[in-house]
Amino acid sequence: MTYTSADPFTTRPTLRGNFGMSASTHWLATASAQSVLERGGNAFDAAAAGAFVLHVVEPHLNGPGGDMTGVFATADRPGEPVVLMGQGPAPAAATVEHYRSEGLDLVPGAGALAAAVPGAVDAWLLLLRDHGTWSLADVLAYAIGYARDGHEILPRVRDTIATVAELFTEHWPSSAAQWMPGGAVPEAGTLLRNEPHAALLDRLAAAAEATQGSRADGIDAARDSWADIVGREAEVFLAAPHRHSSGTDHAGVLAAADLQGFRAGYEPAAAFTFRGHTIAKTGPWGQGPALLLTLAILEGFDDEYLDPSTELGAHTILEAQKLAIADREAYFGDTDVPLEHLLSPDYAAERRDLISESASHEFRPGTVPGHTPFIPPLRTEYTPPATADGAKTGFAGIGEPTVQPSGETRGDTCHLDVVDRWGNMVSATPSGGWLQSSPAIPALGFCLGTRLQMTWLEEGGPSTLVPGRRPRTTLTPTLVLKDGQAISAVGSPGGDQQDQWQLLYLLRTIVGGYTPQQAIDAPALHTTSIPGSFWPRTWTPGGAVVEDRLGEEVIAGLEARGHVVTRAGDWVLGRLSAVVRDPATGQLAAAANPRGAQGYAAGR
Repeated sequence: MTYTSADPFTTRPTLRGNFGMSASTHWLATASAQSVLERGGNAFDAAAAGAFVLHVVEPHLNGPGGDMTGVFATADRPGEPVVLMGQGPAPAAATVEHYRSEGLDLVPGAGALAAAVPGAVDAWLLLLRDHGTWSLADVLAYAIGYARDGHEILPRVRDTIATVAELFTEHWPSSAAQWMPGGAVPEAGTLLRNEPHAALLDRLAAAAEATQGSRADGIDAARDSWADIVGREAEVFLAAPHRHSSGTDHAGVLAAADLQGFRAGYEPAAAFTFRGHTIAKTGPWGQGPALLLTLAILEGFDDEYLDPSTELGAHTILEAQKLAIADREAYFGDTDVPLEHLLSPDYAAERRDLISESASHEFRPGTVPGHTPFIPPLRTEYTPPATADGAKTGFAGIGEPTVQPSGETRGDTCHLDVVDRWGNMVSATPSGGWLQSSPAIPALGFCLGTRLQMTWLEEGGPSTLVPGRRPRTTLTPTLVLKDGQAISAVGSPGGDQQDQWQLLYLLRTIVGGYTPQQAIDAPALHTTSIPGSFWPRTWTPGGAVVEDRLGEEVIAGLEARGHVVTRAGDWVLGRLSAVVRDPATGQLAAAANPRGAQGYAAGR
């Protein structure tokens, strides 16, 4: 049996060229990044410019108060993937004892108690300082223009604001003032402006320009300015109690000192070699190595088991993902993680042997010598203690479920990939701080993120809430290398689904021979038989969500094997974008997701 051939139809071509390629979840970010390349900037200048634009044009998916992770390789060291770490830790006052004393048994999915220290902006400034070539003012000019002069509001932004309009008007008046001008939900297509955000970016550019030292000194001055301004404004504004997704009111705990004490950084990537391709991810303080664990399990199967378009392949992939993500829950966090053992051939073989012809409905982490697996609360539904009597929460949003049974999205993330003609390549996933996260801080024009909802209030786990410890983020960009050269950057929004959808792309391109656009367009699926990373952190034992285009025969076969299948619609799952480089010829390629009519690639 051979791997299913790709349908020759794609929604758009895989772009080809040799100058530079950009791809992201919004056409304005893609166009901005490509504009930088056209004007002589490199991939890092372009990625930073595109990322700051994403903060403005996709405010329902990310914001300056959020976080990001990236994986990149430079032209002079193409075989050394580096992680750009923009995930801030829990504030000093974010203790289990404090949250319990507030009557909480779960970190809320919205409200300032869910906020980690914002890390995205400092990470982009760090990357720009060390690997870019442009001035900060030139890089920020694109975002400042869209914030000050306005950009057309997306239908999904309008829908998100409508979902939380009652929360804004009744509980978060500063958010109503920012996102509901005139007191009404703005119509799709109208211009949306954010003058406070534009003014803040102006101040960062001015701080850099005023420095009498080098370009690097100027960007460091902007980093200091960012931490000082945002820290002071956030501490004062969020000291007032406000509504959380728990249905109760609480003050935030983030302090100015938390921002002033944080700096983004670089780390070595975690990696696994699959079918001759090295897949580079963040360390296990993020979920990235769960993809590596999945690949380690799948490495022992013949190709016929690795085709997501068949019943056998879809079943095998879903079962492998359940096992890998169970280990994510049991062992991953900003702590001592036995990753070498988890990726070892013997351990992968043990896990592989657990996959049978039927779908598992169990939570099955593996056994690691010297480590006790953390077993999280396994809930199929959750009612906050404050609303157990049926009281109305006044909050319509929830964490980041990403895909509802209807296939609809609420909350999500962004992604962008850039490769330049010199061979610099970056994959980055900005997220958090979306407009429904917490009350907008008027002087800043944005709110804080909600990444702490990925921590537990149960003691002793690798992802238990601990001051100064990074929450186990779901942000998980990917760099692919072959023969010691970076050949592809890929990633996707999607919370717990990010690596699940990227796995399909990797299997289809590496094993199936699909082009990037064919792999992105192909029918997608993922498991929900895992504890969710986002409030209210429930799971569906045996759950699988599929695009209907997978086909009646395949879907019926999965149901016969015991999968609890939810049909999401034809074009719903997956938000991927990718750029590709052939080191032998210098030829480049790019592709982006058509779902939602928002993601675009550009290049030549």
